[in-house]
Amino acid sequence: MYKHLLIATDGSELAEKGVAHGLELARGLGAAVTFVTVSEPFPALAWGGAMAGYVAADELTNYEESARKYAGEVLDRCTASADALGVRAKVLHVENRAPAEAILDTARAEGCDLIVMASHGRRGLGRLMLGSQTAEVVSLTDIPVLVVR
Repeated sequence: MYKHLLIATDGSELAEKGVAHGLELARGLGAAVTFVTVSEPFPALAWGGAMAGYVAADELTNYEESARKYAGEVLDRCTASADALGVRAKVLHVENRAPAEAILDTARAEGCDLIVMASHGRRGLGRLMLGSQTAEVVSLTDIPVLVVR
């Protein structure tokens, strides 16, 4: 049925449930997995003053280094989980993109036939709705999406 799953994760506790669920599904199907995590662009802030360019450049560098380090940690955990289950896995870190856009583009580029991702956990009325990135992926893709809660 499904031969190549894209599992999107941001490393959160809820996303880890999506990773675990996607890996179990992949193992049961004998499918390959591509994990993707996305680092959003550096927030554009209104920097002022004569030193603003230097301050912004330092902050950008720190942001990018932190994002790469965090993504590496997230993807290392994914790889370890896949290895433990005997699932063939590839990992990708997409930088400076909106998550939904990057997930959709990666799924197409990698030839994935199912996207697995977590819903966004919220309190109150927000629990009834999907997170914005998940909702965007679901509404814009022609690839089936499994939303894990």
